[in-house]
Amino acid sequence: VQLQASGGGLVQAGGFLRLSCAASGNFFSIHTMGWYRQAPGNQRELVAAITSGGSTNYADSVKGRFTISRDNAKNTVYLQMNSLKPEDTAVYYCNMGVSLVTGYGMDYWGKGTQVTVSS
Repeated sequence: VQLQASGGGLVQAGGFLRLSCAASGNFFSIHTMGWYRQAPGNQRELVAAITSGGSTNYADSVKGRFTISRDNAKNTVYLQMNSLKPEDTAVYYCNMGVSLVTGYGMDYWGKGTQVTVSS
């Protein structure tokens, strides 16, 4: 299973970006999908997550500005980021909990995409 993230870049404060992450490979189903971020010198932190039933969870710092969504037919998770702030600058990683055809569950990570917000 591979996760391919895209959509990062450089944007001015107040701007927006949309991240996408698509899963490919041989698996049975995807449960929770999420986005994490890691800024230099900081630990990786949860930004947002969405369950297979559509329930969402957001970090307090992004509530009201970021929206996570998923397209199960495309095995893809999105993160719409509005009103971006310089403190949102980080490498963003997608994460998916996957049920394999073998019956085992595995956690997968994308390689990360850089988001830089200039002031």
